[in-house]
Amino acid sequence: MSSYRNSETAPAIMQGSPPAMVPPRLDWDRAPWNRWSFQHIRELVPTVEVWRGNGHRRRLERAEIDLDGFAVESCEGRPTTLAGFLDETYTDGFLVLRDGKVVHERYFNGMDERTLHLSQSMAKSITASVCGILVGRGLIDPARPASDYLPELGGTAWAGASVQQVLDMTTGVRFSEEYTDPYSEIGQVDVASGWKPVPPGGDPDFRWPAHMFELILRLKDKTREHGAAFEYRSIETDVLAFLMERVTGRRLAQLVSEELWQKLGADESACFTVDSAGYALADGGFNATLRDYARFGQLILDNGGGIVPAGWIEATRNGRHGPGFSSSLPEGSYRNQFWIENPRSRALMCRGVFGQLIHIDWTTRMVVVKLSSYPDFSNRAYSVATLKAVHAIAAALA
Repeated sequence: MSSYRNSETAPAIMQGSPPAMVPPRLDWDRAPWNRWSFQHIRELVPTVEVWRGNGHRRRLERAEIDLDGFAVESCEGRPTTLAGFLDETYTDGFLVLRDGKVVHERYFNGMDERTLHLSQSMAKSITASVCGILVGRGLIDPARPASDYLPELGGTAWAGASVQQVLDMTTGVRFSEEYTDPYSEIGQVDVASGWKPVPPGGDPDFRWPAHMFELILRLKDKTREHGAAFEYRSIETDVLAFLMERVTGRRLAQLVSEELWQKLGADESACFTVDSAGYALADGGFNATLRDYARFGQLILDNGGGIVPAGWIEATRNGRHGPGFSSSLPEGSYRNQFWIENPRSRALMCRGVFGQLIHIDWTTRMVVVKLSSYPDFSNRAYSVATLKAVHAIAAALA
């Protein structure tokens, strides 16, 4: 079954009692099921709360402008409106902040202001921001070997790798990020994290990891020397999270709650998916509302807002730029689990497969959040057109 845009008739996924169309356990994150499932994770897999606490809610002032008819380019380079572009790219939620005020906010595909939406790899930036807080307190030294904090890594391919190399994804650990191969390491993450069952009809002799830490301990091969090159591998974030848990004696969901979510003034509690050992999936299992993702982006734009150290934010904006970081970011870089758009603006980006984005730009004083459910894991044309739309909006608001 193919996917559907917001302007098209939606199939009756999970409608009725009992529902006639239920997302299959093996394909709930694939089209068209992801159009429903990315907003209903707690109905699909085990989760743990990231409590917002009893404290303040950061008020988002509003300075709204109707941008629905604003002229942008389509993914094929033709003139269209912002509303048309958001429909074209399977958008679930879209929000623009300028100077901390809501300029434009739209919901689609059944999403509303209280809906938690799967972040995919934007979770990496959230996890690393909490690491930055721990670094600021002197609990973690990025220059030290990761195995100093997590000794079990001494028996894996991470032996000799520094915490900073884990943060920047420049270790030499062999890990395939081939999403369509169930036996690739990222395919094994699906099973180890509790997202998917063991694929039926596969190799009966293959031993699937029971949980995420077991998978980490199995990774013993290197493809290069640590620090030699960047290679995007989701498992690096999970190594970082286990290290953070070991240093603090707190599980990741508690750390994110107490060190970040309660302090930034979130509207809603968030949640992580968890594996069979209760580990919250740091590399992609975080879920939050559109506005709370925007609050996180604004916190970074405010140079940490006294929560994340300003020096950590500044260091994050200074990556080693060069070819090979991303096909849709020809001048991009990667540092501390954030993408850097280019060396001039040094705008930071949190990105996730299927079209998740937080774009944070100090030059334009803007935060843009786009939550989506693409039919495919990635789409270069969609990504490039999204950045063009962000820049067009920024130029119009300048």
